[in-house]
Amino acid sequence: MAGLESGPVVAPVPGGAEWRRGRFVMRVVAIRHDVLRVRIGRSRALPEDASWAVLPEPRKRHVDVASEPGGFSTSAVRVRIDAFTGTLVVTDLEGRVILEDAADAPFSENGHAFTLTKALPAETSIFGLGEKAGLLDRRGRSFVMWNTDAYRYQESSEPLYKDIPFFIGFEPDASRRGRAYGLFLDNTFRSRFEFGVRHPDQLSFGADGGEIDYYIMAGPTPKDVQRAYAWLTGPPPLPPLWSFGYQQSRFSYMSQTEALLVAHRMRAERMPCDVIWFDIDVLENHRAFDVNKEAYPDFPGMVAELGRLGFRAIIITDLHIERLDGYDPWITGLAGDHFVHDAQGGVYIGKVWPGDCAFPDFTRKGTRDWWGTLLRREVLGDHVAGIWNDMNEPSVFGTPSRTMPLDTVHQIEEPGFAIRTASHREIHNVFGMQNARATHDGMLALRPDRRPYVMSRATYAGGQRTCVVWTGDNSGTWNHLRMSTPMLLGLGLGGFAFAGCDLGGFAGSSPPDLLTRWFQLGMFNPIARGHADKGSRHREPYVDGEPHSTIRRVAIEERYRLLPYIYTLAEEASRTGLPMMRPLFMEFPEAAGGYALDLEGGNQFMWGSALLVAPAPYPEEVDRYQVILPPGGWYDYWTGARIVDPAPATLTGGSGTTAQAGDDPGQIPHRVDRTPQLDRLPVFVRAGSIIARQPLVQSTSETPQGALELAIYPGPDCQGSVYLDDGLSFAYRNGGFLRIHYRCHRDPDGSTVVSLGRHEGSFTPWWTRLEVALHDTAAPSGPVTLDGAVITDMRYDAQARLLRLGIPDRPSGGRLVVPGQG
Repeated sequence: MAGLESGPVVAPVPGGAEWRRGRFVMRVVAIRHDVLRVRIGRSRALPEDASWAVLPEPRKRHVDVASEPGGFSTSAVRVRIDAFTGTLVVTDLEGRVILEDAADAPFSENGHAFTLTKALPAETSIFGLGEKAGLLDRRGRSFVMWNTDAYRYQESSEPLYKDIPFFIGFEPDASRRGRAYGLFLDNTFRSRFEFGVRHPDQLSFGADGGEIDYYIMAGPTPKDVQRAYAWLTGPPPLPPLWSFGYQQSRFSYMSQTEALLVAHRMRAERMPCDVIWFDIDVLENHRAFDVNKEAYPDFPGMVAELGRLGFRAIIITDLHIERLDGYDPWITGLAGDHFVHDAQGGVYIGKVWPGDCAFPDFTRKGTRDWWGTLLRREVLGDHVAGIWNDMNEPSVFGTPSRTMPLDTVHQIEEPGFAIRTASHREIHNVFGMQNARATHDGMLALRPDRRPYVMSRATYAGGQRTCVVWTGDNSGTWNHLRMSTPMLLGLGLGGFAFAGCDLGGFAGSSPPDLLTRWFQLGMFNPIARGHADKGSRHREPYVDGEPHSTIRRVAIEERYRLLPYIYTLAEEASRTGLPMMRPLFMEFPEAAGGYALDLEGGNQFMWGSALLVAPAPYPEEVDRYQVILPPGGWYDYWTGARIVDPAPATLTGGSGTTAQAGDDPGQIPHRVDRTPQLDRLPVFVRAGSIIARQPLVQSTSETPQGALELAIYPGPDCQGSVYLDDGLSFAYRNGGFLRIHYRCHRDPDGSTVVSLGRHEGSFTPWWTRLEVALHDTAAPSGPVTLDGAVITDMRYDAQARLLRLGIPDRPSGGRLVVPGQG
């Protein structure tokens, strides 16, 4: 490092150690036993301790550590700092390196810009950085973090709409235990990440300005890292239940009549759906908060009619404010000094959809509060269930950068920050995040008893606390269908468990077979929304006639039957930060440690811990393809049949190993071949899963009629759970929820025992009976009993090896015994 005028010192500080040399100071603090914060100051002192992303409590805490020469240790990690160079090495307590600085040049600077360089072992894969196109494994590529309006982006497009500077390093080892660590750079300036491009054994990251403040999460498992990142930046709040139904959108439904025709047609065609979205043509001159009265003469009445049909409405609210005399947001925005200023001190004006527009200065709390009051013009009673914040990178027309000038001036007036001005260089990447935050908080202020629902196109790390996201303006092409899965997996790893893409592609017109396959895959995305660009053909599921409409209907219906499982996954994500869509290495790190799981392409994924979704790696091809099934046993989701004796996977894994004779079969991935079929997306169930399903409804506003199904797929550690609440309010925070755990095991006498857990929480479910579907089982050898009482509602399908039992659901739980063959 340049500027090292005085002798080096490594000294203990509360919770860690501090290194000083010349004008440099580096403080490494254990804020949790497995989470380190590293801050570097370049002016003999550390800069302001403030963050848009990391919650205040983690930033202010530290744990007790054991001071050691040149560093310290916790119960999970050991930290070493070289006194002369400041080189940082983090190991576990057994001495295995978790993360270490590159030996030759760990730090460099160029004016205000900086770059940090770490070692990158040959076996390490890199995942994360949120919304990035291309392969799931980021190794061998470089990336830029700069929120960008990227219409019709492709695999090579970089950057995109969101800035999530967090990644996971995953390294298989010789003992076939996959180990993971996480790194989050908390810096809002334009930043860069490079993983083994110029130097195959190095990764680097840095930014054009701002402070050097990053976090290391020690793992050792991917789930440990994911939970730690959620602890730092916050898990996403639980969205309303209706948001997990199918949602229909278009740019645009051009009139009230057209929107109602779509809604009535969805019901007539028996296509389950919960939401109709309204793009900018619902607005007068595309101006936020003003409804186009000519096209929508009775917007509240239309929304009420949608409500009677079981739909909710979501309306777009772009952040730019038209410069227009008599327009209340412009008038009150000027009066309150709520707009971003140009470098000369005037209000910055840029061209967007309405024409000349100003931009609210969302880094001011007062401006965010003002923005929230504007929502009264839209959020009235039950008229609008959610708000859509688009164009908030921010996108500005007619400029080479596609955004506002970098010298535009923002005012930071935010609790936890020093009051000051900041250039757009610093604020750009958090502008959309703070826009969504203002919308979320405004909705909450207007409807404090209802969960806000805000979808945002641009955001920053931590934005998951106030919004859900989608992958922006994709295209109706086969490669975009393929790209959608790794992009959504990346967003999930970046904290955005609730994300979706425009099913069918936004730009251009997807052909019928592509649209059908996209509907099938999209039903296993956290958000399932169909959308289409102006001028393209319609993408509603009923278009194209048979067989497409039936196949799409079946796909949507299956999502609605799975809603108890889906909503349970969502609640888990809201507590733990674990994504709903999961890369295979997250659920099976041991298997990934020794053999080839789908680490690179990311076309296969886990839907929670129980379901594996396996679309063709190249969806336009008709060739047979290989599905890798991780260890532990699997069932076909559609038939319920156990996958019998699949072939061992012989693909070479990341560590260079293949399945060998003598390996434990229970720890070896296997493969099955599948031929693409238009009417069937391959989905598999992990042995040992219990999955809750419900009777079909046309929307979540409809109460399911009948029993809750518990589909049991026997296997190791067989268990499952179901979660439910009113789906709309915050009553669940005060006990107004239902949670039930289920377990299943086989007794030594061959009997299958199902333990039905006690109801937790005060919420009363819609069901009073259960239908237990026990797969891969012989006919009972004697009476089936529930707590000793004989069950008479019993059906056995010998060909499918499926036993169905109808039993009461008792809040106290119960013990169901199915006698076996011994």
